[in-house]
Amino acid sequence: MNVMKFGGTSVGSPERMKSVAQLITRSGEPTFVVLSAMSGTTNSLVEISNYLYKKNPEGALEEIKKLETKYMGHVENLYSDAAIKAKTREFLQDRFVYMRSFAKGVFTSFEEKIIVSQGEIMSTNMMNNFLLEKGIKSVLIDALSFMRTNKNSEPDLPYIKEHLAAVMEKNPGKQIYITQGFICRNAYGEVDNLLRGGSDYTASLIGAALPADEIQIWTDIDGMHNNDPRFVENTKAVRQLNFEEAAELAYFGAKILHPTCVQPAKFAGIPVRLKNTMKPDAEGTIINNEQGKGTIKAVAAKDNITAIKIKSSRMLLATGFLRKVFEIFESYQTPIDMITTSEVGVSMSIDNDTHLDEIVDELRKYGTVTVDSDMCIICVVGDLDWHNVGFETIATDAMKNIPVRMVSYGGSNYNISFLINESDKKQALNNLSDTLFK
Repeated sequence: MNVMKFGGTSVGSPERMKSVAQLITRSGEPTFVVLSAMSGTTNSLVEISNYLYKKNPEGALEEIKKLETKYMGHVENLYSDAAIKAKTREFLQDRFVYMRSFAKGVFTSFEEKIIVSQGEIMSTNMMNNFLLEKGIKSVLIDALSFMRTNKNSEPDLPYIKEHLAAVMEKNPGKQIYITQGFICRNAYGEVDNLLRGGSDYTASLIGAALPADEIQIWTDIDGMHNNDPRFVENTKAVRQLNFEEAAELAYFGAKILHPTCVQPAKFAGIPVRLKNTMKPDAEGTIINNEQGKGTIKAVAAKDNITAIKIKSSRMLLATGFLRKVFEIFESYQTPIDMITTSEVGVSMSIDNDTHLDEIVDELRKYGTVTVDSDMCIICVVGDLDWHNVGFETIATDAMKNIPVRMVSYGGSNYNISFLINESDKKQALNNLSDTLFK
């Protein structure tokens, strides 16, 4: 059995839903399908929640009405059978009545998560009804019945495996199993979400729990490219990536995949394939545990980076200095992307500047602090083990005309990263493509 995940744009209209239905049924084999909310829906639900937070029920009700009108239009265009059309319309009306009920009471983050979850609940119901109309043996499985996080807000893998197995046993002989991406329950039984990775994470967790033969992530691009096609011409899809390489690219800017979502698949040894809904027969990108020796695979860029440098003569031969510095970032829950050190200083980069002023203020206790904003991390990914003589030279040679603030190499066998000004990003990406992939 394969797991197939489709994002919001893939189910963003009746026409796109019909195309997805053809994709998930064309093999004739049992398939587990994970769907996101229809494109634009989650943003509307967040806006509705914002109105309710601000005690503006009239604004919330107006947005709910707009969304309801949109969905009822989709019903008219998606179904041809009158009974299925009426059944779907009734379900959606119940959902919107439920949303309106939140305008009458106290609104908290708990209620917000319930409202935001309605997008996936509606899209999966609509798809399942469409398949049933077409005579497909399809069943809708409530993600809230098996997808749960633990008290650390991490997926509760034993619980997921046990409860998903029970659900599958109750629904034998189906061709299509459909469930919601992103949403789950927390350790206390409340409606919650998976945060990082969203629906991709759901697909990976389900694939590992079944276990599946392959996990397919369907988007609107033909796999993961060797560079950013928005800035570089003639990029090509990378046909194979190691799980570590894929995680590096995802973390450092390749938006097609979230870095955490491949972890369950990696540990279960299940390949992940990135596919294009517009070109379903294209090979896409396969991510597995195989390592291509001596090759550079791709380049990615991560924007909105801030560099922080702390210089202090007290650092020289001082034990505990770095620990004190790291504890400051930890206290503000701000991860560090890159780090370089010298005898008298340490430079770090962050992508979350929410608490930048407080962090800088505390760092000044230990030395002189310099901050550089509007920076960008360029990441070169492949088999960059230090035994592969010359690979780092090839990458740095491509950057010879670009001012580089920091370089990180050796922390991983799979990447070398450069911190540069964001204004130099396009030139850097093109230089690297000309040098690495010519």
